[in-house]
Amino acid sequence: MSERISREELVKIYNIEITFFDELVDSGLLNIQTENEIRYLMYEDLPSFERFTNWHYDLEINLPGLEVIHEMLKKMEDLKQRNRELMNKLSAIGDGFVDG
Repeated sequence: MSERISREELVKIYNIEITFFDELVDSGLLNIQTENEIRYLMYEDLPSFERFTNWHYDLEINLPGLEVIHEMLKKMEDLKQRNRELMNKLSAIGDGFVDG
């Protein structure tokens, strides 16, 4: 089983409101597992949770703002990946002309 941490532990460790955690889940920004009515966050999702927590508490960004930023960053990452793919194709085409 993957490592995970309960919602209650996160609230204590990060000193956040439990409603903030629940709002992140309800908005789809965090995926959780529930077992015996206890909500768990997987350790692999901790960086996202920490990022949202920092943005919210340190930068005072509200939930809709977090959603917008998250979507924009996903789109930027998709565009970077697509750009890498296109550059690789272009490089392969260029190599074909040089060899030919």
